[in-house]
Amino acid sequence: MEWVERPSVKSITATRRRLGGMIGILMLGLALGPLLAAPMRAASFDGSEWSVPVNLVAVNSAFRDNGGTLSPDGSLYFLSFRPGGFGLSDLWVSRRDGPDGSWVAPVNLGAGINGPGSEVGPALSIDGHIMFFSSDRPGGYGSDDIYVSRRANPHDDFGWGAPVLLGPAVNTAAVEQAPHYQQSASPGGAQLCFNRAIGAGAEDLYCAPVTREGDILGAAAPVSEANTLAREQGASLRVDNREMFFASNRAGGIGAFDIYSCTRQNPNDSWSVPENVATLNSAAADFNPSLSFDGRTIVFTSLRAGGLGDFDLWMSRRTPSGK
Repeated sequence: MEWVERPSVKSITATRRRLGGMIGILMLGLALGPLLAAPMRAASFDGSEWSVPVNLVAVNSAFRDNGGTLSPDGSLYFLSFRPGGFGLSDLWVSRRDGPDGSWVAPVNLGAGINGPGSEVGPALSIDGHIMFFSSDRPGGYGSDDIYVSRRANPHDDFGWGAPVLLGPAVNTAAVEQAPHYQQSASPGGAQLCFNRAIGAGAEDLYCAPVTREGDILGAAAPVSEANTLAREQGASLRVDNREMFFASNRAGGIGAFDIYSCTRQNPNDSWSVPENVATLNSAAADFNPSLSFDGRTIVFTSLRAGGLGDFDLWMSRRTPSGK
């Protein structure tokens, strides 16, 4: 009788992991495909203009509302200092009926996500299963650290699991805030960008390599093309990794904080010299830009006239250039 070597449990497990990874890459590729098609190429936005920003009146309150970001299915996640939360500032969510529908009254994400202190800067993955945010809750490395939470149903705004503290490759004794998860259909291409306080009155943008599941792969490195001796924060990248928005109080701006953008031809190229996005900026503070996954809508925070009394969320849209 011919003897046949049976695979070990270890080899079977390894094979399953490889197959799972291949399936995950395929599924993510299918999800990203429509967004990385011709309409998402850098040229499709050349010469396009942002519309006049609109105050999200139905979402904002008389208290501080900022750090807004759109989920893949259109929910608006943001932080607010309004009453009815669990701490100083909490994460809230609002939905609307369709791309042009009205926003409904925001709902607190609950005690599973929010704690007794401050939760800020939510950012979701393109598949809707992962959310990063910053918190000053006890047990971190510094005064503000970045956490990750996961959910099984990408359409359940209240199905988030217990937040997990990211390790020292991202979090330090300094302040880490405003995470942005830049997902990729290729292995090893995902990254987590955020801002880190590096001294009195100074912040820099950093990015760290991560897995598709949001696990950190290596130490964060500064985004040298964007950083100055001033404050740079709130990076948001287009899904094709060829356009980045962020805020800065560098010299030469229009207001106290302005929104800037830079581009590159390929994801591995250096970023261009940042340019002031004058259409979005005002004489007040404009910051925390967050680009939608299709690249055509931006949500940001502003203290400009026309708000409800404090920091408010504003929205602007752009159309392809037609080139």
